[in-house]
Amino acid sequence: MFPLILPLDDSAASLAAVGGKGASLARLTRAGLPVPAGFHLTTRAYRERSMEGVLEAFRALGGPVAVRSSATAEDLPDLSFAGQHDTVLNVDESGLFDAVLRCWDSLRSERAVAYRARNGIESAEMAVVVQRMVPADVSGVLFTADPVTGRPEPVINAVRGLGEALVSGEADPEELLSAEQKASLLALGTRIEALFGMPMDVEWALAGGEFQILQARPITSLRVEWNDSLDGDYLWSNGNVGEAIPEVMTPVTWSLVRVLSSAAIGPHRISGNIGGRFYLNISTYSALGTAIGKADEMLRAGEETFGRIPAGVTVPPLPMSRLAILGAVLRGAGGPLKQQILYRTRLPRLVRDNPGRCAAAREAIAGCSSPAALLDLWRRDLDQLLRFVCPILDAGARMIAGGPAALRRRLVALVGEEDAATLLTGFHDGAGLASLGPLVGLARLRSGEIDRDTFARTWGHRSANEFEIHAPRPAEDPEWISRQLATLADPESLLARQASLRAQAWDRLVAKDPAAAPKIREQLDRVGAGARAREQARSEMVRAFWVMRAFVLRAGELTSSGDDLFFLPIDDVLRVLGGETSLLDRVHAQRTAYQRYRALPPYPAVIRGRFDPESWAASPDRRADLYDAAADVPMPSDVTGFPGSAGVVEGVARVLARVEDGESLLEGEILVTTVTNIGWTPLFTRAAAVVTDVGAPLSHAAIVARELGIPAVVGCGNATTRITTGDVVQVDGARGTVKRVR
Repeated sequence: MFPLILPLDDSAASLAAVGGKGASLARLTRAGLPVPAGFHLTTRAYRERSMEGVLEAFRALGGPVAVRSSATAEDLPDLSFAGQHDTVLNVDESGLFDAVLRCWDSLRSERAVAYRARNGIESAEMAVVVQRMVPADVSGVLFTADPVTGRPEPVINAVRGLGEALVSGEADPEELLSAEQKASLLALGTRIEALFGMPMDVEWALAGGEFQILQARPITSLRVEWNDSLDGDYLWSNGNVGEAIPEVMTPVTWSLVRVLSSAAIGPHRISGNIGGRFYLNISTYSALGTAIGKADEMLRAGEETFGRIPAGVTVPPLPMSRLAILGAVLRGAGGPLKQQILYRTRLPRLVRDNPGRCAAAREAIAGCSSPAALLDLWRRDLDQLLRFVCPILDAGARMIAGGPAALRRRLVALVGEEDAATLLTGFHDGAGLASLGPLVGLARLRSGEIDRDTFARTWGHRSANEFEIHAPRPAEDPEWISRQLATLADPESLLARQASLRAQAWDRLVAKDPAAAPKIREQLDRVGAGARAREQARSEMVRAFWVMRAFVLRAGELTSSGDDLFFLPIDDVLRVLGGETSLLDRVHAQRTAYQRYRALPPYPAVIRGRFDPESWAASPDRRADLYDAAADVPMPSDVTGFPGSAGVVEGVARVLARVEDGESLLEGEILVTTVTNIGWTPLFTRAAAVVTDVGAPLSHAAIVARELGIPAVVGCGNATTRITTGDVVQVDGARGTVKRVR
């Protein structure tokens, strides 16, 4: 147990004993930096409400003094608590006890309690630092890095006299320091930054020509956080959106995605950004079901879109009454209803006209010779492409036409699981299935039916990270086609084999129930048409995002900003084009955040509650399938998921983290990865089966595997952590199981 009072430089002056401010001052003092003399009244004194020895320590120090709050949750690398607790200046002996009590009581102030609640701090204790008062001629703050831009450029703010008015915002900074004084202060700042190993916010005072360091804490504002899980207790899933946007998004891409997913139920958003990755808020999805008494039914129906909720995980309800939820849904229904009407009436024409419109838009972008001309093009045409055309295409990409789940159940009852799965394929016939487009196109290119320009014009916008506009498109990379051709197996034989199996399954169905066959044929045709329309809409939305990429690239060229503009939201990109180049100061911190999140492994597909990606990644016990802040959910001992594509196969597993590693996949191996999308499609022709962590029955892996007749299990959650390259595994696509054989 530490004592009630500690000397300022005592080695026992830890965070738990003397709080964040006290621990920092102790560290500075021990390092020989000029810190006013003083002592600590420890957290033990706060707990025991005891001030034994304070008066004696004060008299030994000599007054007047500054009495400073030092809570155990302040002045940390990720939380400063700046301005939340009290400091009392010019305290003499008669006011000492009252000043200590005021500091103690500030821990329970309304603002401090609210700050802790917002940041998930459940408890804290208060120490007090008592220091000899510095009769400052000039005082202020030194930031060892620019707190606005994040650049390693120091910033000095100064005022005459005491610095409290500057810190509180009641006074504006002035130039008061000579060049020699600035150099001396900056040298102290360099020492302090080296001592703590990070950019620091340093409070200082100049008295009698000498600098005194009053406080030093990390600059928390430099650390940009992208984390909507901090907004409340929700259940998040990237079970389907994870394949569309599998990587960490740049700020400009997230701002474009937000245009398509900005809906909310009251203050609760239906989608969010967690560590740069796109998640759906399942709590908002289930809220309407809860309000009408059908929560379980809605969750089951939604499994095809966002995947299955693991057993033992509870969907936290929104903190809203039933009437409030219904009211919020009704108030917000106008936008989605209008979007549905527009896509039903205008989608075919938009899909038909979009390739030409996008080609013309990219040509117009390239022809702009000034920022003003490019900004004018945005206002005349590109803004409508983003805010009118893309939402309609997005609605079309999300539609589920023809009731495939209901039809599947009927087919299973009639002809069994395997034939039902086979009959629900062949959707690439006729107009073609967009997810197979690049694969079929590569085969046609290899056979000489088309040339490279035709392939690039038709499918050059599709790629593994196609919604991230910072990522180059295949049409921009001449070597991409060569790399794909080098690894492509024989898709034609797979499609032909599946067509033969489909014909045999159909003959068995007709023989079993000839009367039902015509109606089932109509339903299959309707489901196929819906699948083709859905995928074509998504393909054209990706093509429109390619236009957005061309726009930001050209904006970077015309403003001499390079790729910096990818690290600003689209509205700020427009403002930079309009001349507000000071916004570029924000880029450094945003780029740093992007790189920080990119260095982490993919997060769990399902997240409940507040989630810190970095703490999760650093934990040796982290799970790839689930993070639940509210409950300790048992980890499944097996690998199971959705039945993606029927069939049983045994083979050697190849676990791939990135599509760029696809060359290592040998023909006949089982592809195991986190998530696949259209950029992975050529690899399917070499795989004996496909297993993914993320996915649902309508995910890319399931659709393409069914068309090619390759067994697939999707949405396992833990496949990449349970299976290692070289394992021999058995994949049962009909049952949705993966077993290690040896």
